[in-house]
Amino acid sequence: MRRIFIATLLVSAAAIGFEILLMRVLSIVQWHHFAYMIISVALLGYGTSGTAIALYRPFLERHFEAAFSVFALLFSAAIVICFIGGQRVPFNALEIVWDPAQLLLLGVVYLVFFVPFFFAACAVGLALTCRAAYVSRIYFFDLLGAGLGAMLIIGALFRLSPQNAVLLLAGVALAGAFVAGLGIPLRRPLAIVQLAWLGVLVVGLPQGWMGLRLSEYKGLSQALSVIGSRALEVRSSPLGLLTVVDSPQVPLRHAPGLSFGTAHVPPVQLAVYTDGDGLSAITHFDGDMDTIAYLGDVTAALPFQLLDSPRTLVLGAGGGTDVLLALWHGARHVDAVELDAHMIDLVANSYADFAGHLYARPDVSVHRAEARGFVERSDTAYDLVHIGLLDSFGAAGAGVQSLNESYIYTVEGLEDYLAATSPGGVVAVTRWLRLPPRDSLKLFGTAVQALRRLGVDAPGERLAMIRSWNTTTLIVKNGELSAADVAAIRAFTKSRSFDPVYFPGITTGEANRYNLLDRADFYAGAAALLGSDAPDFIDRYKFQIAPATDERPYFFHFFKWGTLPEVFALRKQGGAGLIEWGYLILVAVLIQAAVAALVLILLPLARIRKSWVTGTGLYAGAYFFLLGLAFLFVEIAFIQKFILFLSHPLYAVAVVLAAFLVFAGLGSAFSGGALATAAGARMPAIAVTGIVAVSVLYLYTLPILFDHLIGATDPVRVGVSAALIAPLAFFMGMPFPIGLRRLASVAPGFVPWAWGINGFASVVSSALATILAIEIGFSAVIVIALALYAVAALLLLGLDGKE
Repeated sequence: MRRIFIATLLVSAAAIGFEILLMRVLSIVQWHHFAYMIISVALLGYGTSGTAIALYRPFLERHFEAAFSVFALLFSAAIVICFIGGQRVPFNALEIVWDPAQLLLLGVVYLVFFVPFFFAACAVGLALTCRAAYVSRIYFFDLLGAGLGAMLIIGALFRLSPQNAVLLLAGVALAGAFVAGLGIPLRRPLAIVQLAWLGVLVVGLPQGWMGLRLSEYKGLSQALSVIGSRALEVRSSPLGLLTVVDSPQVPLRHAPGLSFGTAHVPPVQLAVYTDGDGLSAITHFDGDMDTIAYLGDVTAALPFQLLDSPRTLVLGAGGGTDVLLALWHGARHVDAVELDAHMIDLVANSYADFAGHLYARPDVSVHRAEARGFVERSDTAYDLVHIGLLDSFGAAGAGVQSLNESYIYTVEGLEDYLAATSPGGVVAVTRWLRLPPRDSLKLFGTAVQALRRLGVDAPGERLAMIRSWNTTTLIVKNGELSAADVAAIRAFTKSRSFDPVYFPGITTGEANRYNLLDRADFYAGAAALLGSDAPDFIDRYKFQIAPATDERPYFFHFFKWGTLPEVFALRKQGGAGLIEWGYLILVAVLIQAAVAALVLILLPLARIRKSWVTGTGLYAGAYFFLLGLAFLFVEIAFIQKFILFLSHPLYAVAVVLAAFLVFAGLGSAFSGGALATAAGARMPAIAVTGIVAVSVLYLYTLPILFDHLIGATDPVRVGVSAALIAPLAFFMGMPFPIGLRRLASVAPGFVPWAWGINGFASVVSSALATILAIEIGFSAVIVIALALYAVAALLLLGLDGKE
């Protein structure tokens, strides 16, 4: 059995690693909102495997080791084949609002990536089913492998490209197949196939096959289509795939918010794309400030009109343009914060000569850190906290970020930035301008709420916003804007042909002079958000502009169901751009997950003969359905809660998922032993009480803990996260095996259905949990999950009554 233990560990490691890798890959070739689809895909594979094993168990038991080895080999091959094939499905998310065929293609993508997880789950499920005497040890190695796989893929992505990481995981799965197949009859034919596949992995597949195929609508794809443009360098890490692009024949001129009346031309620039989008420019700089004079004619220059030689904090420094902005305006010192070490290295080393050794200047300090974490632990009082554009104009305009969690633009974030400013200091945020107004009004409303929470009775006296043809810049002052400040704003906007959106004392006639709109909607919206009927205005507005919070950090989510019929009717007349289709993709994923789970998990179980006491199916079915929903609700909500603390969605998924699996497994093992003791009858109550108590405690204490520890090093935050997840996951691992053991004694014939129903609920719950988090917040999702656990406990009592 030792071979099976090791093989199970290897297969589980490859499976969880591939799940996390697919999230990374789809964020690159498509967009971030596909991440939670992959969790659903993986769970569909595991649920379907349980049905398949239940249907063909006698045959599989007779050929256990050979079947395990074959499934692991098929898993290894499917990792590579489906990675290649899934990217070749001609799915275009931007067309989904007017082309129904795209929904079918989305379903094809879903099913293609389902295949590897099905084979992996068949191997592990076969071991758990056919070697029941060793189930606790097999389960331990399964969960241990999952934890190791999560750490393996995160570490590998610091060294390997996603394509090579795929080959690594396929090799791990193949090792599992090889170990499981040692000593079985007919070993030689199987070994020949395994060695042949190993040769393919070692020699490698053609680069054209394994290459990432980015959406043609991503900024990088469009940049490389320009005559003469070329990719100079590619850097890969879990934080992002950075691609440096040079375009000598059609030079890049990236100057968001530049006035049409400027007399200055931006110098030559290199483009740095993150995950194929999110352009950041490295600007050629030789130390001569006159060459970057264009930076005086962008909306982001507004705060420098109010400050003299400010100590400046730049959050999201990227290629360094915002650092140059501060230096051109006479900042006495600039602290530049950037999360991605590769981005820093590009500016500081690889292209240091081109960038004028910007990050080596004595008046510039560069910090590799997450923005909120840096602000929390910094004891420096800044005159200006500057947040530039962190995403691309195309991504913002297309609504592709609607499911991105962003803790940069939340109420709590603005409170933190204001706390980091000196009296009279300024927080400045620049965003892309969208019509009808969305981002700008949501940001303005977020600032209004942040000031009110800080006890400011008249927030309008501390706020100002201006707009150009494609950007808006908001300033929030730590103190009231003076008459001199207002005069400087007026003079700045007039000289650059910018339009003020709001400042204290603004008149309607000032708000729409240069970049003309049919109506002064930006000004009207800002005035409404400052008024007493602001809640009613937010409710009536056609887009979701309620302030983003750490509880619901979906700043880019503007979708409202009530607006959908109107914009959908206009979709072929330009209205498609008004649909926040990222949210609709998530709804489509939920629907297709439910259909796929019904067809692949539940319907095949109809072949199993029904033999159980009347009423058992109702109680047991509902019990395992609620557990499937509740477990994933809690898991998904905590993944999202830990994104801020761990600095990146991928880190949160890897750490939280691994911790939940390992400690839930330990809880499952503990409950199995405890049921045989005198306290066994109380185990359901103990489990549910533990889940509720720990969850409620965390709802109140996690924000406090995160505030104190967010500035710690990466290893410390990972360790703290695992320790926090441990007790909750331990209790959550108990209800399923407790119910399964009770069911086995009451109605053993219903056990396959219990697995199937739980699998069905798990498949739909990941997408459903994300939708609920967007609509009502993480804490509300957790509260719903606790209610589901409580109802499930009551159903278990009803199941006991069937004995």
